[in-house]
Amino acid sequence: MSTLGHAPRVVAVYRRADLPTGSRDVVLGLWRVSDPGNVGTLVRTADAFGAGVTLSAECADPTGSRALRASAGAIFRVPLVPWDALPARGIALVAHGGAPLADAPVETPLAVVLGSEREGLPDHLVTDRYAATISTPGQAESLNVAAAGAIALYELSRRG
Repeated sequence: MSTLGHAPRVVAVYRRADLPTGSRDVVLGLWRVSDPGNVGTLVRTADAFGAGVTLSAECADPTGSRALRASAGAIFRVPLVPWDALPARGIALVAHGGAPLADAPVETPLAVVLGSEREGLPDHLVTDRYAATISTPGQAESLNVAAAGAIALYELSRRG
């Protein structure tokens, strides 16, 4: 019986310092998004829409195996912006009580801030931003954070 199928695989060797940096007109701000699959999917979605990504403390590691797999290589193209360089103007996606996302201003540079899967965004991250809600017709109570980020980037690209 071969153990080859159970051996760890090396996909790439890189220095974390060599990952893209800088900024883009739109930056996804991920606040304590703990699921590595969601982080990787959001990095991949940011790549598709030409956005950057910033991660707060307590976010899943975007270079962990699950996040890398979900990003499908986008981690090597999407600039990782320091949290303190997040654009001041922004949209805070909230589950309830915000205005429709379709009404949100799209002047760049712009941050689209998404909260943790469990708790959403704290008040201090919503206060200075346009609080927007993605309406979910039908039975959905709320959206997965990766789905919400994708819808927000699509809406902004459609209007931009």
